[in-house]
Amino acid sequence: MYLTLLKAKLHQARVTHSELFYEGSCAIDSHLLEQAGILEYEQIHIYNVNNGERFVTYAICAAAGSGIVSVNGAAARRAAVGDTLIICAYATLDRQELANFRPTLLYLDERNRIVRVGHSIPVQAA
Repeated sequence: MYLTLLKAKLHQARVTHSELFYEGSCAIDSHLLEQAGILEYEQIHIYNVNNGERFVTYAICAAAGSGIVSVNGAAARRAAVGDTLIICAYATLDRQELANFRPTLLYLDERNRIVRVGHSIPVQAA
């Protein structure tokens, strides 16, 4: 049996650009992609904290160290500059791979700089 699990997350990413007429996808600072383990052209799920929109696209590289998170093409209708996003990538694993699996969680500041790296999400208290 295979299970789909969270592979990587960019938490609290801020939209820096929204380019409706650019070829579709989401351009992300390549340093962030590398640190998260997300590959260029890999499928990503984007959750917009500001408006509740949820959509799927793929990652492309923006300049390393730029802090760019640009939502492009049709997806630009779902996020505006300044919106806060949660960007996730998932992996399909078999049961044997689960024993050594840990997601990579990058927590970002308002300029899309990494402030903390984690590998688990704390248990939620009431």
